[in-house]
Amino acid sequence: MTRPPVPPFTFETAVQKVRLAEDGWNTRDPERVALAYTTDSRWRNRAEFVDGREAIVAFLRRKWARELDYRLIKELWAFDGNRIAVRFAYECHDDSGNWFRSYGNENWEFDEEGLMRARHASINDLPIAEADRGYHWPLGRRPDDHPGLSDLGF
Repeated sequence: MTRPPVPPFTFETAVQKVRLAEDGWNTRDPERVALAYTTDSRWRNRAEFVDGREAIVAFLRRKWARELDYRLIKELWAFDGNRIAVRFAYECHDDSGNWFRSYGNENWEFDEEGLMRARHASINDLPIAEADRGYHWPLGRRPDDHPGLSDLGF
C-alpha cells in the first residue's frame, strides 16, 4: 500500500504529509489512523512504547476514550529525506469536564511507500479553563481558515 506523499520529501510534500496526519488524527478513528503506519511501526508516546498496527489501534482507542472532544493542530518543524519533525498542540477534556492543552514534538520516519515506521512523541499537559480554549471548530477536520499553532501563539 502506498500512502502519498512519499519520501524524499520537499517542503511542499512535508507540509502536505503533516496536514494529512493532522486530519487523520482529528477523525478520532483508530482503525483509519492506524492505516498511515507500517504493520510493524514502532512508537514512543510519552513513556509508553507501542509496537505494530494492532497495538496502535488499541492505544488510540484508550486515548480517545479518555480525551474527549479532542482537537489537534500539527505544524512542520523540519524535514530531511524520509524524516519529518513536527510540533503540535491538542485540546481535550476528561469525563469530569476538566480541559487540557497538550503540547508536544514528534519525530517521524517513513518507509519508501510513505507509511510511518517510527514515531517518537514527547508531550506535556497543561490544565486550562474552558474559557481559555483556542480550538472551537466542529469535531473533525480543522477548517482551512482556522489559525495554526504559530498564529495562535502556541
